[in-house]
Amino acid sequence: MFENIHIGEDSLAALGEFLKNRAFDKMVVLTDDNTYIHCYPLVEPFLPPHRVIKVKSGEIHKNLQTCEHIWEELTDQQLSRWSLLLNLGGGVIGDMGGFCAGVFKRGIYFVQIPTTLLSQVDASVGGKTGIDFRGFKNHLGVFQEPLKVFIYPGFLQTLPLAELKSGYAEIIKHWLIRKKESFDTQKNIGLLTDDWTSLITESVGIKAEVVAADPLEKGLRKILNFGHTVGHALETYRLEKPGQALLHGEAIAVGMICESYLSQQRGLLTPDEVMQIELFISSVYEKVEIAPDSIPAIAALALQDKKNTGSVIKCTLLQGIGNAVYDQVITLADIQDSLHYYRSL
Repeated sequence: MFENIHIGEDSLAALGEFLKNRAFDKMVVLTDDNTYIHCYPLVEPFLPPHRVIKVKSGEIHKNLQTCEHIWEELTDQQLSRWSLLLNLGGGVIGDMGGFCAGVFKRGIYFVQIPTTLLSQVDASVGGKTGIDFRGFKNHLGVFQEPLKVFIYPGFLQTLPLAELKSGYAEIIKHWLIRKKESFDTQKNIGLLTDDWTSLITESVGIKAEVVAADPLEKGLRKILNFGHTVGHALETYRLEKPGQALLHGEAIAVGMICESYLSQQRGLLTPDEVMQIELFISSVYEKVEIAPDSIPAIAALALQDKKNTGSVIKCTLLQGIGNAVYDQVITLADIQDSLHYYRSL
C-alpha cells in the first residue's frame, strides 16, 4: 500500500509524470471553493486537458445532495470506466470524491491529492470513502483504494492554524497507538516542527502498516479509531448546532483525553501516562466547552458508531502509551463519565 503513496516536495511533478504515462479517456478534477483558489493553481500546470467540478466546502456539504451533483456532472461529461477523477482537497473531498468514484458506473479510477494535514496523514490513506447521512459522520461509504496518492507538504502553507492543528490530532493519535518514542520526543515540540515531510511520512507509514495487515477493519485496523468513539459522537452532536461545529481534530483531541481516562479506569494506563497525554493535548488545543445537560445526548450518539456490535459499544483504549487494544466494551455511562471528567480539567 505504501508504494502507492508519493510524499515530498516533488509530488506535483511526480503527479504530472504519472498522468503523462497513463492513458485515461477523460479526466475531471473535483475541488471545493477553498482548494480551487489556493491549491488548484499549483496543480494545474502539471495536468493534461481536464474539466473541473467545484463544490461547496465544509463537512456540512458531505452528503447525498452533493454526491448527486457530482454524479450529474460526471454523467454530463460522459465519463467512462476508463476515466479518472482527481480529488483535490481535504478529507471531505477525498472521502466524498472516492465514494462518488467508487459507485459511479460500478467504479472509475481516482487519485487522491490531499491538501490538508488531516487528509494527508489520515483520510487519503487506507481506502475508506464515505459521506455523512442523517447527521451521522461517514454513515454511508465503501472501501475503495485510490490508484495513487500524491502528498505535497507545500499545501500546508495555505492552511489556517486551526486546520493544521486539526490534522495534528491524527499524528498524535498514531504516536499514542503505535509509537511511544515519537510521542516522548515530540510532546515537548508540538506544532513548532520545521520538518512536516518527516512527520507526515512517519504518520502515513504507521497507518499504512496497520491497514495493510487488516484492509477491511476486521481486527487490528480498529486501533486507528482511538479517540474516535467519544470524538465522533461529540463532532456529530456539534455539527448540527449553529456556530458550534468542531473541526475533526478538535473533537478527536477531546476524545483521546476521554478514552485515555477510560483506559486508566480499566487499569490499562497509569495516572502519570494519562497526565502526559492531557498535558500534551492541552498544550496544542483549547478547551472545548461542553454543557453538562448535553452530555447524555452526546453519549447516545455513540450507539451509531460503526465499530459497534448491535447495541454494544466497542472502543479502542490504550494499554500503555504506544500500544492500543480494540473491541473494549464500554457503556453510555462510561462515555458520560469521561465527558464529565474532561469538563473537570
